[in-house]
Amino acid sequence: MAERRWWWRAAQVALALLVVGLAVRKLALNWAELRSQAIHWEIQPGWLLAAAAITWAAYGLLVEAWRRVVVSMGQRLEYRDAARICMVSNLGKYIPGKVWAIAGNALLAQQAGVDATVSVAAAMVLQALALASGVALVGILGPATLRAYGTGYVAATVILGVLAVLGVLALTSGRLLGILRRVLPAAMPTLTPVPLGVMLAAFAANVCAWAAYGLAFVCLSRGITPDAALTWSQASTVFTISYLVGLVALFAPGGVGPRESLFVVLLTGPLGPKLAVVLALASRVLLTITELGAAAPFLLVRKGTPR
Repeated sequence: MAERRWWWRAAQVALALLVVGLAVRKLALNWAELRSQAIHWEIQPGWLLAAAAITWAAYGLLVEAWRRVVVSMGQRLEYRDAARICMVSNLGKYIPGKVWAIAGNALLAQQAGVDATVSVAAAMVLQALALASGVALVGILGPATLRAYGTGYVAATVILGVLAVLGVLALTSGRLLGILRRVLPAAMPTLTPVPLGVMLAAFAANVCAWAAYGLAFVCLSRGITPDAALTWSQASTVFTISYLVGLVALFAPGGVGPRESLFVVLLTGPLGPKLAVVLALASRVLLTITELGAAAPFLLVRKGTPR
């Protein structure tokens, strides 16, 4: 088991180094353009506020998806408690390893009267849904956006999208979960089959959230400069791919580094290297503000005695 963990960590580091290396190479090849490219700054507060509002709406949708999964496992959980658990524990992803997000989720859920094992299992299901729905969305939107990078990207996104949907359906089958249980570490909580209707609804909610993130990224780019002519499809594909890579890179707090590198790799072609770097950093700032803003009310207002 220790050897398996070593290989998994090595694979994550290799992926991160590959992505960062591609970004560095892209900037090096376009160094002259990077130095000469001019950006016409035009800050539009309305667009920036719209980006934040859309992002918060996506958070609210994901909270309800997680709550429904918890309820389907025989627990009771109010939306306000679910929002507190998700938004506060989400800050744990900025600690290397991201395990602290799940640990915080379990602790806060237990305070709200939810069985800790169920909470962890539901959090794992939500992570699987986030990955699967993101890959599925990229599989749908990616071919049009990534065609310029080669047919290999198109084929990969379509194949991964199909596998992602099949993986989500596997979480509704007790037999398939039993097979999965045999290959997972013994310390992992037992996964309870989620009803098909709940799983499909949660999957759809995650797809809508990814689409909302793409729309928020369009608003963010328009709120900074008119030079960033991104379509919703482009924005959704770039944002989702970069976020998923940051999610897989467990050692990187909040996906810092690999995520921004993917922005640079995918946006340098359509927007130029300097604007690609600007939007990568702006997206990081927006997510940090919205995540802190979503958690702040629950951190400032003390919760009463746990049930």
